[in-house]
Amino acid sequence: MPRVKRSSKKRERRKKILASAKGYWGTKKSNYRAAKEAVEKSLQYAYRDRRNKKRDFRQLWIIRIKAGAQANGISYNQFIRGLKNLKIELDRKILAELAVKAPATFAYLAEQAKQAQASSRT
Repeated sequence: MPRVKRSSKKRERRKKILASAKGYWGTKKSNYRAAKEAVEKSLQYAYRDRRNKKRDFRQLWIIRIKAGAQANGISYNQFIRGLKNLKIELDRKILAELAVKAPATFAYLAEQAKQAQASSRT
């Protein structure tokens, strides 16, 4: 069985981990064992939070739409249902942008949603 000489690979791997740990506090930036644990944990957080970011943004958009809808005298769920009845397919990201940056357009959509709700009840 041939002898394995892996010092260069080992050094490269360690350098990669320590480079990833740059900026960490205390020995986590210089001690390989501590740095390895910290980098592994940070990668777990990064993986988890890439998914949570989507959740957080959707939550923010819904809050903005709700505030805009209430300012126009309609609840969030009535507003969304009214838009669906009108077959207006704007996603929550765009609706939130309209609520913040173009309140007149959002008010028009809210008025249309109110009318759609009224006509669907009769």
